[in-house]
Amino acid sequence: MPPAKHAVLSASASHRWLHCNPSARLELEFKDRETAAAAEGTAAHALCEHKLRRKLKLRSERPISNFDNDEMEQYTDDYTDFVMEQVIKERRRDAETQVLIEQRLDFSCYVPDGFGTGDCLIVSKGRLHIIDFKYGQGVLVEAEDNPQMKLYALGALREFGEKYQIKKIKMTIFQPRRENVSTWEITTARLRRWAEKDLKPRAVKAYNGEGEYCPGEWCLFCKAAVKCRARAEEKLKIAQSEFKLPPLLTDAEIEAVLAKLPDIKKWAEEIQEYALQAALGGKQWQGFKLVEGRSNRKYADEEAVVKAAKAAGYHDIYKQTLISITEMERLMGKKEFATVLGGLIVKPQGKPTLVEDTDKREAIQVSNPKNEFSEIKGD
Repeated sequence: MPPAKHAVLSASASHRWLHCNPSARLELEFKDRETAAAAEGTAAHALCEHKLRRKLKLRSERPISNFDNDEMEQYTDDYTDFVMEQVIKERRRDAETQVLIEQRLDFSCYVPDGFGTGDCLIVSKGRLHIIDFKYGQGVLVEAEDNPQMKLYALGALREFGEKYQIKKIKMTIFQPRRENVSTWEITTARLRRWAEKDLKPRAVKAYNGEGEYCPGEWCLFCKAAVKCRARAEEKLKIAQSEFKLPPLLTDAEIEAVLAKLPDIKKWAEEIQEYALQAALGGKQWQGFKLVEGRSNRKYADEEAVVKAAKAAGYHDIYKQTLISITEMERLMGKKEFATVLGGLIVKPQGKPTLVEDTDKREAIQVSNPKNEFSEIKGD
């Protein structure tokens, strides 16, 4: 059998296989499929690496990709500036501070064949700071108790822990498209206790494909999620409650359903997309058929349309609108934008949305119409 291109138990998927141990082996039955978002993230990481190397006065050739744009330029600049701020701060404390970029990290002493790549490591006397760049904007990633970052830290300790006598570890997620810079600290002793008591036994189970399938929010990026029987059974069980008439549900039952609805919707969309792609490949689904979807009319050739319309005497055929705030900010740059237009930008109140109480947004205070009515009636 040829060596695996990626670790069976990768750091990036650790949140998943730590909760659902056998999922790591199950995923091996599915081909890797790079999405446009993943390719864009890879391009952004390459640009970050180049810029950071140049800041550190190391040789580097600027990468070129189809995703290059002003937004990526700005966000990778922000990341580089942040890292360099941390480096300068640490070098003031310890002149021997070492900075490592795209460092391969081996944590196989805890996870069978475990390895990964850390975006940036700042290693100094007694301290380790791991910084991970996340270009995605769909899912907010927090540093606190983040298993991927903890695995990177274990790999870094194996390499540098004794030489630098590392006692404290700082982990930072830099996610610019979500305006998220999340930092968490842990002691070396506490991290190693977690690795021995919690990580190691679960990793052995996961590597051997043992343990119980355990569906949850960690299914999000699992390659096997769309066909996973355990996940399907869980969603269908919840759906049975969802489609009862609300008057038949207690408040507690509604709360349970509300927490599961987003994942049920996503699962249903994944099943639908999987079935569609299979049908496009020739599969016949009993009771279903492929049809042409609805589409909107569009101009075949805009230049020809303009010419023909003007020739017929129609000249009022254009609209003029301001570019979006995001585009304007890119055009001017953040500082000039704030100076020129800062006082002219307002943020309307968002539409009320019901979310779980773990969400970081402040709760809206809503008055009780029944109480207000009673007060008026009492007057």
